[in-house]
Amino acid sequence: MLLTKISILNYKNILESELQFSDGINCFIGNNGMGKTNLLDAIYYLSFCKSHSNSIDSQNIMHDAEFFMLRGNYRLSNIEHEVSCAVKRRSKKQFGIDKKEYDRLADHIGALPLVLVSPADSQLIEGGSDERRKFIDGVISQYDKNYLQSLLHYNNALKQRNALLKSENIIDETIFDILEEQMLEFGEYIYRKRESFINDFIPVFQQIYERIAQSKEQILLTYNTQYHRHNMAEYLKEKRQRDKLIGYSSVGIHKDDLELLLDNFPIKRTGSQGQNKTCLVALKLAQHSFLRNAYNFSPILLLDDIFDKLDAKRVYQIVQYVASEYCGQIFITDTNRTHLDSLLKQINQEYFVFAVENGNFQKL
Repeated sequence: MLLTKISILNYKNILESELQFSDGINCFIGNNGMGKTNLLDAIYYLSFCKSHSNSIDSQNIMHDAEFFMLRGNYRLSNIEHEVSCAVKRRSKKQFGIDKKEYDRLADHIGALPLVLVSPADSQLIEGGSDERRKFIDGVISQYDKNYLQSLLHYNNALKQRNALLKSENIIDETIFDILEEQMLEFGEYIYRKRESFINDFIPVFQQIYERIAQSKEQILLTYNTQYHRHNMAEYLKEKRQRDKLIGYSSVGIHKDDLELLLDNFPIKRTGSQGQNKTCLVALKLAQHSFLRNAYNFSPILLLDDIFDKLDAKRVYQIVQYVASEYCGQIFITDTNRTHLDSLLKQINQEYFVFAVENGNFQKL
């Protein structure tokens, strides 16, 4: 899959731009705050119907403008497609492909697979379990529509149960029985899909981490879930009274975690900045590899300022990995032109370089 062209109007600090891209590597050079990340975010938006950095659509419209528009031209299996989006203040978002608007935005998820690696992803390592669940769900949902629907149904039942737990009114216990039955039905499906995904994902991740680190560091991923330790139907009922006291559901698939261990200790506590960054990049490149196998083509890969805090050897290994045809089309941002030129000289692939200043782009 290739993004051949993008048109942007009033998106964040980008007033108006139309860019054509290389099938290989596309590099964007400029100081911080110039619009490099905003361009990648526009590409991300066309895949996921939302911004990676700000989920409030109106806040992505350029100041003093009333709307923003994005249009991307894609080539899939030698067929051209146009994806477009328009967001106007106080109006419903319009999103469509080939001039046909979607009835539900969820129907678009997975149509244009994409992986973004950005500094904000450090929360995958440093943050709570919800960040890592979001990562797992984001990968599986791109290629499994049933998983996404099950997740939506589960979260709806969970939301209703939590509302009842906080209620000061007397609640018929059969209502809890019904909601818990829904949580169990969809939770079981989600659990099986997560377990299967993680079992397949772990060796891919470990191989990529070892290649980047070029060392004998032992990095382990472990799926931590209540489903491994309890009969969930009995456990939900057992904890119901306690949940009423604390006001939320303490049992379910929403408590899962993906533990990241370095030499058998949590990496966020014992890892260096370089090791944590290597772990993050390896997670995202493994995600890309996993999706490529699921789709039988390479998703778009966005690398936003990822070389900070990494030594030269690890940067070299990353560049060598992503520059292979195996990774498909790549978009890279950096602040240092000299640094990027030295990296590009190490590869044998077509690339475009764009200078970025105040939301304007110039091909060099």
